[in-house]
Amino acid sequence: MTASTGSTPGADTSVAFSDPTYREAVIDLLAAVGYGEISAFERLAEDAKLAPTLEDKHALASFASQQLAKVEPICARLTSLGAESFVAMEGFREGFDAFHAHTAPSDWWEGLVKAYVGDGLANDFYREIAAFLDADTRDLVLTTLDDTGHTAFVVDRIKAGIAADPRLAGRLALWGRRLMGEALTQAQRVAADRDALSALLAGGVDMPGLDLAAIGRMFTRLTERHAERMAEIGLDH
Repeated sequence: MTASTGSTPGADTSVAFSDPTYREAVIDLLAAVGYGEISAFERLAEDAKLAPTLEDKHALASFASQQLAKVEPICARLTSLGAESFVAMEGFREGFDAFHAHTAPSDWWEGLVKAYVGDGLANDFYREIAAFLDADTRDLVLTTLDDTGHTAFVVDRIKAGIAADPRLAGRLALWGRRLMGEALTQAQRVAADRDALSALLAGGVDMPGLDLAAIGRMFTRLTERHAERMAEIGLDH
């Protein structure tokens, strides 16, 4: 496999997967993304119970079903790589579930901010890793991460809530900062606990990687995007 494979659009997928470590890294990443979608479905379904109106309940239920639908292409790709899709996803269950247990929202507003901040950071993290993948896998990951309208819904509701009760902003700003810390820790754990993913990021899968400084810059970019999201919903103070 040449050094350009995985970072150049249209890279030869068959060549990329001739490296067993690369295959393992892709399986790990797809499994993490897949379980993340299942977890998002569960969380949105739970958040729907907190919805103040039937319209909001219906919207979250619709978003939840969209998240679940995204799992099928991930399962198909994992199967094509010789992996048992749900067995592979099971390896990420404990970490994801622990994150959600530590960040359980206490009300409708905290649930909205968690979906906006937590999902946004996770998606940014996976997009960063996608830059190191073969073209076919990269396209699958990016398509899975496409927004289906949930972000606009959350932003609209949070802005309306703060406009109606400005005191809400302070509490949600603190909540957003806590979520950011927890989400960054989770992202770092996902990368560090999987040797193949670590090798992919570090360039140990016979392709360009990131040195420690570059990895630091990656997490700086994640932090900056979080700040932009917080500003978008008026929680940048």
